[in-house]
Amino acid sequence: MSSLAPLIIILALFIGMVYFLMIRPIRQRERKHDELVDELEKGDIVITAGGVYGQVERIDEDSIILKVESGATIRVTKGGILSRPEKQRLV
Repeated sequence: MSSLAPLIIILALFIGMVYFLMIRPIRQRERKHDELVDELEKGDIVITAGGVYGQVERIDEDSIILKVESGATIRVTKGGILSRPEKQRLV
């Protein structure tokens, strides 16, 4: 029975390292992204995962309508919003 104790300790340490080095940072990043999307308002400038800058025109349940510089509108999923740069307006 005493030969199992080191194995259990090593296994517990390994699981702890996996949690703190992989799972926890992913959850924090997801939480931060959810807060970003929840705080979006009409008129905010955002950058999509594809690198497109756009101004929020409308927010639907699972997507966002963006107006790009040419005046065209595009629909992207909420997960496709990457960031919101400093407050600015598209011309």
